[in-house]
Amino acid sequence: RNPLQTLPLTERIQAEKFDAVFGGGRRDEEKARAKERVFSLRDEFSQWDPRRQRPELWNLYNGRHAPGEHVRVFPLSNWTELDVWQYIAREGIELPQIYYAHEREVFARSGMWLTAGEWGGPKDGETIEKRRVRYRTVGDMSCTGAVDSGADTIEKVIAEIAVTRLTERGATRADDKMSEAAMEDRKREGYF
Repeated sequence: RNPLQTLPLTERIQAEKFDAVFGGGRRDEEKARAKERVFSLRDEFSQWDPRRQRPELWNLYNGRHAPGEHVRVFPLSNWTELDVWQYIAREGIELPQIYYAHEREVFARSGMWLTAGEWGGPKDGETIEKRRVRYRTVGDMSCTGAVDSGADTIEKVIAEIAVTRLTERGATRADDKMSEAAMEDRKREGYF
């Protein structure tokens, strides 16, 4: 799945010669993202090298780059999942219902609740059951899981997030569970 995302992204960045590309990654999502800077330098192959990340002292950002290189800019990098939800509540932003608790047919795999589909599930021995779940992040069905939840309002989601100790990617992204360095490996290849 990742080459299907990464290759078109990096090819487009190189073809258009973009100086900067914006993303919504946050440091609290995953260990590799904690190494990311607000301005993250990528080489001429769109690859990320954590050793080449520049210091960001006093919120000063260095966007300089050589021809062929670019920066990935993560303006929400210092926000947490709770910050995002509090912002959504304060601004009255409407979200799709998938982010709130609802009844859904799911099956268990690797400690997550996945939705059945042609992409690969359920497999033999995996049973579909109806559960009250919500999605903390939305992505590819082949790797994005739901969590058990009764949080069907924004206030309940904020209360739920305030006490959880598991990040949304840690709780819901199968591709991050492949190895300790899975996300960092993908980022080195050009993944956002």
